[in-house]
Amino acid sequence: MTRPSTMRAAVLETHNAPLRLSTISTPAIGSREVLVRVHASGVNPLDTKIHSGAAAHARHPVPAILGLDLAGVVEQTGREVSRFKPGDEVYGMTGGVGGVQGSLAEFAAVDADLLALKPANLSMREAAALPLIFITAWEGLIDRAALKAGQKVLVHGGAGGVGHVAIQIARAFGADVYATGSASQRATIEGFGAVFIDRSTAVDVYVAKHTGGGGFDIVYDTVGGKVLDASFEAVRRFGHVVSALGWGTHALAPLSFRAATYSGVFTLLPLLSGEGRAHHGAIMAEATRLVEAGKLVPLVDPRHFTLESVDEAYALIRDHATKGKLVVDI
Repeated sequence: MTRPSTMRAAVLETHNAPLRLSTISTPAIGSREVLVRVHASGVNPLDTKIHSGAAAHARHPVPAILGLDLAGVVEQTGREVSRFKPGDEVYGMTGGVGGVQGSLAEFAAVDADLLALKPANLSMREAAALPLIFITAWEGLIDRAALKAGQKVLVHGGAGGVGHVAIQIARAFGADVYATGSASQRATIEGFGAVFIDRSTAVDVYVAKHTGGGGFDIVYDTVGGKVLDASFEAVRRFGHVVSALGWGTHALAPLSFRAATYSGVFTLLPLLSGEGRAHHGAIMAEATRLVEAGKLVPLVDPRHFTLESVDEAYALIRDHATKGKLVVDI
């Protein structure tokens, strides 16, 4: 395939400013990289924080191309890449932070370790919705909490991006899954196979109702703040709490008195440090396996966006006005 010399991209020139549609040079690839023709870019709340410069843990020097998640087709491979070939459909969480070019462009030079083959039964849009949320859910449940069949798992924020995927992973591993959310989210949570718990319910009430007062084996907090404090009260003795948003100050006494353990998930670490990138590619291969087995379906907002209208997608996320993951068609 011929590598074009230029490409279109949505460029962030100043934090919190509108993205500017530009024509720039197509990136050259290194020996362990592949050039991906981007078909779709998944939009995450974290993208909007990076855009505004508000995420101290996720700096991206400007001018920059944002976009953490992508799905597309391999156009060219580096000389040390053997897992992929031109024409392969791939996806992954590949850039958009730490100075690594993101997916809001027609092409991206991507570390091959970060990629996996796209599920054959997903569209590019659906595939682009999965990487960050699946990796975050998998690292919490499998890598940190060592999920096992038959365990009782509580997911806080079960209708959210990470939450709805965490429900499906836990069910695929044979767990009994419960999830909190608002009354309006009940159908979504139950549709993914979890027992719904209204988020306004007191912890001791739902722990008594669903665990006989013993607590849950694993609690996954995708909300943070007071919800993480509630997680320490909902976990059973010797259980495990994991959080993707454990950034505040919390009293550990409820956790300690249960002899329970806690783990944090920092999904960006491989992109920022270079360490563990092959594991992210392996996690995405697990996502492909689950999707193709019919055990994982991403919740995608039906609205379409292009490079010209990315700012509209960001505004919807900031206003909490989405109905699933937003995706930009490149």
